[in-house]
Amino acid sequence: MMLAIVIIAVLIMSAAFHEVAHGLSAYWQGDTTAKDAGRLTLNPIKHLDPIGSVVLPLIFLLSKSNFFFAWAKPVPYNPFRLRDAKYGGLKVALAGPASNFLLALVFGFVCRFMPMSLVAKYGLVNAFFSGSGGLIGGDYSQLMALMSGSMSASIFVLSFIICLINLSLMIFNLIPLPPLDGSKVLFPFLPRKLQELYLRLEFSPFGFIIVLGLLYAGLFDIFFSLIPVLFSAITGIR
Repeated sequence: MMLAIVIIAVLIMSAAFHEVAHGLSAYWQGDTTAKDAGRLTLNPIKHLDPIGSVVLPLIFLLSKSNFFFAWAKPVPYNPFRLRDAKYGGLKVALAGPASNFLLALVFGFVCRFMPMSLVAKYGLVNAFFSGSGGLIGGDYSQLMALMSGSMSASIFVLSFIICLINLSLMIFNLIPLPPLDGSKVLFPFLPRKLQELYLRLEFSPFGFIIVLGLLYAGLFDIFFSLIPVLFSAITGIR
């Protein structure tokens, strides 16, 4: 239970970092909407969505679900106030996933250069995945036993979790479907009719419903298959 709470806390803080990056990108391009709304802060309370950041994670935690999903409250910005009218929105969209990649890189390097044997590192990683019935629904008793009394192992596992979650957030948000960031990255390069379709999905509840349905059906697995590849490249753990 304790490790599951840590995972949820890491997810919330990583999502807050992601949203602040969006707001900073807009601010650096001349739009003060996020700053005026008090959203350029890493205080996670400012970014919590009552349903997506609190209710759903608690339901998944208590039910020990093998499926997990959550989201933060999007940072507002005004595309008409950006200095780069054509690609400003793309820059704002990329800032979020880029911030997650930066966190994954930093904590992945902590994993890579942690003064522990590769055998010990593989043991901790394998214990995490062998006990996982989903990110927060698994039995982590074996992992907790391996971490017990070892500061190095605890730091390694925390860094590993931060790296893994941020790579997952980056890949998920880069999927090119509204309302995810990937759709805004793709948007400037689409023909006019597809842009109109993307905008309709962006500002309707159906876009998110479609994303949830495709996620549950496993149709995004091709995107998520990149996560272990990137994780191995960053941490040196294969």
